[in-house]
Amino acid sequence: MNRLQKNPEFLPKYSIIPLILAFSFNMAVYGGARMIAGGWHHYNIETRLDKMIPFWPPSAAVYLGCYLFWAVNYVLMARQEKEGAFRFFAADMLSRIVCFFCYLVFPTTNTRPDVAAEGFWNGVMRFVYAADAPDNLFPSIHCLVSWLCYAGLRGRKDVPDWYRRVSLVLAVMVCISTLLTKQHVIADVFGGILLAEACLWAGRENGSGHIL
Repeated sequence: MNRLQKNPEFLPKYSIIPLILAFSFNMAVYGGARMIAGGWHHYNIETRLDKMIPFWPPSAAVYLGCYLFWAVNYVLMARQEKEGAFRFFAADMLSRIVCFFCYLVFPTTNTRPDVAAEGFWNGVMRFVYAADAPDNLFPSIHCLVSWLCYAGLRGRKDVPDWYRRVSLVLAVMVCISTLLTKQHVIADVFGGILLAEACLWAGRENGSGHIL
């Protein structure tokens, strides 16, 4: 059952370590894959459809603002009963293991546009591009995490229906923003979504009754 833990604590004690591990493991996978495969040949899997998608710098507001969305929803995942929380965080870590494998076996890149120096949002995009190299793209962790934030709440009766709908809208907006900022291509987006669904399914269908 998916229930919020009924206690006065903001976070149950059993969820603190999984939350810390989720953040730490994500950083280790992203940075580790870049350290190992950064200089390797990267494949460009852009399609004609990708090239038709316009570059729209203001979409960086969603691309960067999603971290607040993630923080809120991961806390909601952590506040459910123990088994449900552990299953979610096990699925989350499994997804990063798959990402790490993909980033090493099939490293990808894309073509970024030249961004003019003038304009606030252009400046934001220039900062994003400078801070984040065009690698670790397939599957998109931005889309993966955003979809986990939605799908992890899907069907949870203890979470208001309006917020579950908001989470879906926000997840879709983040996925679109990865395309409009030219940080990812369509295959990256669907790869992230499918991986999120597969890992959550693996967590739910673990018939042994133990955490993955």
